Amino acid sequence: MKSFKDTFDQYRWEDVQASILAKTSKEVESALAATHRTPEDFKALISPAALPYLEQMAQLSHQLTKKRFGKTIQLFAPIYLSNECNNICTYCGFSLDHKIKRKTLTAAEILQEINVIKQHGFNHILLVTGESNHTVHVDYFIKAIEIIKPHFANISIEVQPLSQDEYEQLQHCGVYSVLVYQETYHKEKYKDYHLKGKKSNFYYRLETPDRIGLAGMHKIGLAVLLGLEDWRTDSFFCALHLDYLQKTYWQTKYSVAFPRIRPAEGVDISDYHISDKELVQLMCAYRLMNEDVEISISTRESELFRNHLIKLGTTTMSAGSKTNPGGYSLDEESLEQFEISDERTPEEVATVIAANGYEPVWKDWDTHFNMHHHVNI
Repeated sequence: MKSFKDTFDQYRWEDVQASILAKTSKEVESALAATHRTPEDFKALISPAALPYLEQMAQLSHQLTKKRFGKTIQLFAPIYLSNECNNICTYCGFSLDHKIKRKTLTAAEILQEINVIKQHGFNHILLVTGESNHTVHVDYFIKAIEIIKPHFANISIEVQPLSQDEYEQLQHCGVYSVLVYQETYHKEKYKDYHLKGKKSNFYYRLETPDRIGLAGMHKIGLAVLLGLEDWRTDSFFCALHLDYLQKTYWQTKYSVAFPRIRPAEGVDISDYHISDKELVQLMCAYRLMNEDVEISISTRESELFRNHLIKLGTTTMSAGSKTNPGGYSLDEESLEQFEISDERTPEEVATVIAANGYEPVWKDWDTHFNMHHHVNI
C-alpha cells in the first residue's frame, strides 16, 4: 500500500527543524503574498521570523475563514465511552500503569449521557475511548453507534487505530469523521512517550489516516500533542501529512486540532512550551496554507483565550466537555483524561460566539452550510 510513510521517510527531523529556524522575513513576506501556499511556505509562517507579521496573518486568516465558512462556529460535545486502555503513554491520565478506576459505559449509561447532552441542544457528538481492544472493539463501537445515531446528526470518533475494513464497517453504520492524532512525528522520541501497547508502533499509527481515507470516510482529523516535542517541527510534519492526504484522498474533508498538554493524574508537564501567541501563529499558518481545513479548538484552552480565537480562523468548538466516562449524567469520580480549562456551559459559550457576531451552529454542518452558503459571507 502506498502511504504517507513514503513521503515522511524523505525528511529528517533535525533538518526540518533547522530549516524552519533559518527562515527569514523575506521568506515570510513571500509566503504571505503567495496565492497558493505550500508546506515550505508553512515553514516560514510558523518560524520565529513570522512573529512580527502576526497581525497580518490574523487578518488574512479571518478573511479566508469568513469567505469559506461564513461567520459560523460548529459546536460539539465529546462523550467518553471508556477510560480502559492497554497502552502506557507518559502524558495521559488513562495510561495502563495508572491505578485508576476503569469504566466502560453500558448501553443504559450511554443513553443517560445522551439525554443530558441533548438537553443542551448538541447535534454533533464525538465518541472517545481509551485504546483497549478486548473491551472497546469494533463490535462495541457498532452497538454504541446504534444507540447514539437516532439522537445526533453527526457522529465523529476518536478511538484506537483500526484496519481499513473496520473503518468501512463504521462508516457504513453512520460514522462521519475519524480523529487520529500522531501525538508526535519525532520517530526516535516517539518510543520514549509510548512505552507499551499497540500505540508504540509508530508507523502503524502514521499510516492510520491512509486506511481511513481508503475506507471512504467523509472526514479525517489530524493533530499533534503540543508540548511533547518542538511544536514547530511537529506541526510542519502534521501540515505535510494534511497536504499529502488532501492530494491523495481529495474527496475527503479534513480538520486539524491544537491540543496542548494539560495536567492529568500522574503526568508531568513537559518542557516544550508553546505560548498563546505562538498558538495563534500556528492556527493562522494552517488557515493560510489550507482554506478548506476545519480548525477545532477544545476546552483544554481557557475561556478568555477561546473567546479571542473565535474570529481568527476557528470553525469548530467543543463546549461543556466532560473527559471522564459518565461525566455528564453519572457524576461518578471516574478519572478524567485531562483537566479542562474552559468550564462554561454550552449555553454560555454559544452566547459569547453570538456576541462576537458569529452564529453558533448546533446542527449538522453540511446541511446547514448548503442552506446558508449565500448568507453571512
